[in-house]
Amino acid sequence: MAKVLAVNISEKKGVPKEPVDKGYFEINHGLVGDAHAGNWHRQVSLLGQESIDKINDGGKNGLCVGKFAENLTTEGVVLYELPIGTKLKIGETEMEVTQIGKECHLGCAIRELVGDCVMPREGIFTKVLKPGWIKPGDEIEIIK
Repeated sequence: MAKVLAVNISEKKGVPKEPVDKGYFEINHGLVGDAHAGNWHRQVSLLGQESIDKINDGGKNGLCVGKFAENLTTEGVVLYELPIGTKLKIGETEMEVTQIGKECHLGCAIRELVGDCVMPREGIFTKVLKPGWIKPGDEIEIIK
């Protein structure tokens, strides 16, 4: 079963995010209170724990949820293999995959902290189609 491990938020861009008990996701916005939220195609960022584990297995230790500035840390689904346009039901929300990976900018605090950033290769971005709350433990369902 695919599920949410953590909901993460930050007030500034380019820094690791901190886990919260739950988050509210708005249409045409994303996670309320997050620096990356806004009316654009990358409203919500997702990264699998499996991707974080690859970096940890490569010699980095102690990397955990939010360190790659992802809004949702997930488990049980290979996010970067989902085609753009895939619709997901996560908690009370519905989202659509809009982008796989991203360009990593220079001077990124995450890259400085970690030495590598898996987000450009394996993170995905979505836009919110149906608003609602998401909390750790919520199931992730691919909508056919």
